[in-house]
Amino acid sequence: MSTMTATHVSATHAFGPAQIFANLSVGVLVEHALVRGEGRLASNGALACDTGERTGRSPNDKFLEDSPAIHPNIDWGKVNQPMSPENFAALESLVMATLSRRKHLYRFDGYAGADPAYRLKVSVFTEEAWHSLFAKTLFINADPKDLANWAQDWTIIDAGSLRLDDPAKYGAKGPVCIAQSLEKKTVLIVGTRYAGEIKKSIFYAMNYDLPDRKVFPMHCSCNVDRKDPSNVALFFGLSGTGKTTLSADPNRDLVGDDEHGWSAQGVFNIEGGCYAKCIKLSREGEPEIWNAIRFGSVLENTVVDPSTRVPDYDSAAKTENTRVTYPVSYIANARIPSVAGHPKNVIFLTADAFGVLPPVSKLTHEQAMYYFLNGYTSKLAGTEAGVTEPQPNFSACFGGPFMPRPPMRYAEMLRDRIASHNSNVWLLNTGWTGGPYGTGSRFKLAYTRAFVTAILDGSLAKATWVTHSIFGLSMPTAVAGVPTEVLDPRRTWKDGAAYDLKAKELAQKFRANDAKFAMSDAVRAAGPIA
Repeated sequence: MSTMTATHVSATHAFGPAQIFANLSVGVLVEHALVRGEGRLASNGALACDTGERTGRSPNDKFLEDSPAIHPNIDWGKVNQPMSPENFAALESLVMATLSRRKHLYRFDGYAGADPAYRLKVSVFTEEAWHSLFAKTLFINADPKDLANWAQDWTIIDAGSLRLDDPAKYGAKGPVCIAQSLEKKTVLIVGTRYAGEIKKSIFYAMNYDLPDRKVFPMHCSCNVDRKDPSNVALFFGLSGTGKTTLSADPNRDLVGDDEHGWSAQGVFNIEGGCYAKCIKLSREGEPEIWNAIRFGSVLENTVVDPSTRVPDYDSAAKTENTRVTYPVSYIANARIPSVAGHPKNVIFLTADAFGVLPPVSKLTHEQAMYYFLNGYTSKLAGTEAGVTEPQPNFSACFGGPFMPRPPMRYAEMLRDRIASHNSNVWLLNTGWTGGPYGTGSRFKLAYTRAFVTAILDGSLAKATWVTHSIFGLSMPTAVAGVPTEVLDPRRTWKDGAAYDLKAKELAQKFRANDAKFAMSDAVRAAGPIA
């Protein structure tokens, strides 16, 4: 208890009499969390916390302030839901008044963006110590000398305990609301303790800001060959498709696992940490992630044995979306600072619940544009509130929930960069084979790793190819370490006619989705035959 009263740092703030504990060390934040009953230490040293009712993001409750300066730049719709400036101001006043009545709050100051030329200063105010530890883990920590005259670019205010009794008064839909203002550079988080909302709000901000600075923001992981710095790879994909798992490679240096920018100089990590799914995690399957879970990391919604304090990574009793966050430096082969050159290979990850797409395909530049714009995958259980089993899902640019601008703006940036740097582009299916979800099985991780190895060592680019009759995708006839019959998805089904029907069904879904985009004839022709 003495630490809680003697080790805090004063900070200028607008929260009335609330005492602010600012930029505390990892150890002190963990002590605060334990004393306040916010979590418990697992046997591996990680702080295990529960997020309560919301165990994933709440995209239906996310709103963007619709100000005149911002309005024409936004792709308004289901993802970017408008909130009037008056409602945003009212919600902000409620949040500030509520937090001013708290006895104490926590503040973290740090950066988003490993390249100093493009980074943002971020300040995060939270009610709970573990949320401040989460921010300290995920963002890039500032040098102590930079904190003396800190003037943030973005402010995140997390009022997770506040619930809206009259949501209509604020233009919200329910008791939970995440509201963001690109003009005020402020994020308000109300009614949810899920820490991922803190992380993703700044990615959203960077996705708006960076294109104006001629930087392509990407929802991807990145690694680089330890001996060949020119061999850089990107892994695009939504949550659960394998970005973190596949980029954690003992033979390559990890740049980052989720969010990056691609500038004229190369790729840089937006974050300072990793946010990995840990359902079914094992030391044998993902040793880099396993070893990164230690003191200073945060487990979310993971079942921990009450007696031994050993985490049960196989349990989905709380959610399928169990998570762990840790500084990128906890990965033994992390690249610090988290910057790299231009990518030689760009890999699109999809978890196809239809069991239709080939496990790996080499894309033309037109196909790359097509599949990037459609961003097909399956929405996996637990990643979002209300999702209890995989569902077919199209998410533009493999990151639709985080993209404020029209998708074509990002797709054009991808096109220009892969053309300028002669990058190979691949579609890698980490989903189902031998049938759809419920009948087939998920591709073996060993096979997926074999595909990645063949891509990164250059051997797959030299393969012999055949063309998928419906999707027009190039499929290799042989890959080292993978049975030949796995390479053609039709051959993995017991009933070829049933496969054809399912493939045509998915093709029709692609065509219905691509009608939303004003793509060129050449790009549209790169899609499937419906």
